[in-house]
Amino acid sequence: MINILDYKPEYRQYFEEYNMEWIQNYFTIEPTDQYVLENPEEAILMKGGKILFAEYNGSIIGAVALMKISDDIVELTKMAVGKQWRGLGAGRLICTSAIREAKNMKFHKIILYSNTRLERAIDLYRKLGFHELPLEEGIYQRANIKMGMELI
Repeated sequence: MINILDYKPEYRQYFEEYNMEWIQNYFTIEPTDQYVLENPEEAILMKGGKILFAEYNGSIIGAVALMKISDDIVELTKMAVGKQWRGLGAGRLICTSAIREAKNMKFHKIILYSNTRLERAIDLYRKLGFHELPLEEGIYQRANIKMGMELI
């Protein structure tokens, strides 16, 4: 059984490790990625966001962040599962847990940025209720799709 846990400083290394591994596998690390992954407390938590972790048999196997954009909008970002743990359903679970948490935090809308190359991820987001939104320039170089969902 996979459990969802709140951020603890001792889990921080997995947030960085799994996301770096994932991003480097498909794209390149951008300055924004580097900052957020090396400084999650400052970049996410201290600004009103949240980081969740997936735990399986005593091991941290995945992570996801909710980055506050405004009082109404939160970004689902930095979702990754360790390579050796993929296929257990952790990605879907941490994504649905993040959506639930965003609702609990009283955000009205959740957005994400991705790339259409990641067909399985885009399919998951659509199944969970995300729809495509106009993509603004300059957020992430690798992003060619923006998706969102109303939470109220």
